[in-house]
Amino acid sequence: MILFPAIDLKEGKVVRLLYGDLDAVTVYGENPGAQAQAFAEAGCEWLHVVDLNGAVEGRPVNDDAVKSIRAAFPGKMQLGGGIRTLDNIRHWLDAGIDRVILGTIAARDPALVIEACRLFPGQIVVGIDAKGGKVAVEGWVETGEMTALELAQKFEDAGVAAIVFTDIDRDGALTGVNLQATVALADAISIPVIASGGVADLDDLAAVRDAKKKGANLEGAISGRALYDGRIDLKQALELTHA
Repeated sequence: MILFPAIDLKEGKVVRLLYGDLDAVTVYGENPGAQAQAFAEAGCEWLHVVDLNGAVEGRPVNDDAVKSIRAAFPGKMQLGGGIRTLDNIRHWLDAGIDRVILGTIAARDPALVIEACRLFPGQIVVGIDAKGGKVAVEGWVETGEMTALELAQKFEDAGVAAIVFTDIDRDGALTGVNLQATVALADAISIPVIASGGVADLDDLAAVRDAKKKGANLEGAISGRALYDGRIDLKQALELTHA
């Protein structure tokens, strides 16, 4: 499985939010490129980057920070936050991003996601953020009636590379990944699922790894706060996820 260290960007800084609340911010660094380099030197092969300002404003915002990460990190990167148009997608792919994550627009305009998969095969990821099982959009500010599974099923045959499934009720809270809901989603669709939200320790990563070994269609897990707070030792985490 793949371990995706998260770099969340707000006003050019590396931050983490609690429950997706833009006012509940912890700043972990002023230099995103240096953070990316540290992850690279530890042996990480992927990064998960989120433009938090972009998610709220609906357009790419943290360009300079993303470009500094790209320059510092030789591995692969996926990026989400405010990517709402084909031009936004091209903007980031042209900047060297390997996969873009479409969240709000996937719920609002599934046809655009399907078209993006056709134009950029293998480079489109759908981000499904759920609160109480219902899909949340616009930087998690709004929730509707659609379930995560209902949204995921819209893209079954589109060629989506992966689905990032985030349980907002656990994100940044270090309360443990919602493995039951994540595996249930993965078992119901053919698209690989990435677990996100609540990863607190090595046991959480081991649980995702073991579920994958038992046949769950999981690509990996994203970890943010637990890595920054030192609750997860990155070297041990990489050894565990490669076991």
